[in-house]
Amino acid sequence: MNQKKIITIIAIILLIDQLSKLYVKTHFELQEEVRVFGWFKILFVENNGMAWGAKLSDFLSFISDRTAKVILTSFRLIAISGIGYWLYSALKHKGSNVLILAIALIFAGAFGNIIDSVFYGVLFNDSYGQIASFLPVEGGYDNLLHGKVVDMLHFPLWKGYLPEWVPFYGGDYFTFFNPVFNFADMAISTGVGMLIVFNKRAFPSI
Repeated sequence: MNQKKIITIIAIILLIDQLSKLYVKTHFELQEEVRVFGWFKILFVENNGMAWGAKLSDFLSFISDRTAKVILTSFRLIAISGIGYWLYSALKHKGSNVLILAIALIFAGAFGNIIDSVFYGVLFNDSYGQIASFLPVEGGYDNLLHGKVVDMLHFPLWKGYLPEWVPFYGGDYFTFFNPVFNFADMAISTGVGMLIVFNKRAFPSI
């Protein structure tokens, strides 16, 4: 797999990711949803932190949410630089196609979410009770590095009350699968999954 193909794959993922986020951000109010199928909805939410909506300040109570956000975004920028170098090294040393493709997917997904975290606070106004505007005259909803990641893909495959015999959660109302995510998250998950499932093909020398 050559450099041109990888750049094309990354560009396509970024294009789909950002166009989907731009559409949802400029056509939906926050928490607005559209049911596509019984088990699939477009649900507009914004993630201000890490995976599953967790925030760094949830674990480090001595720092503010805003400081935690800057630290998290800065860490993401450092991390994607490392992933980019890993991809460059894999291409240079002719790593396996599985490895190169997996890293490319992780890089593209991480890059897509970083664009939100770094720029969306400046590019859009907020979506609370209104549909956001791109480059509003009054300015964005926050400063650089304080953007929120746009999520919209929701697959509530099953909803119902768990049997009483289920440990800890028996009798509780439960939704599977409840997280809301985006196309960039899918790319990252696919890349990580490839490294796990096809580990021997990704790292044949190990």
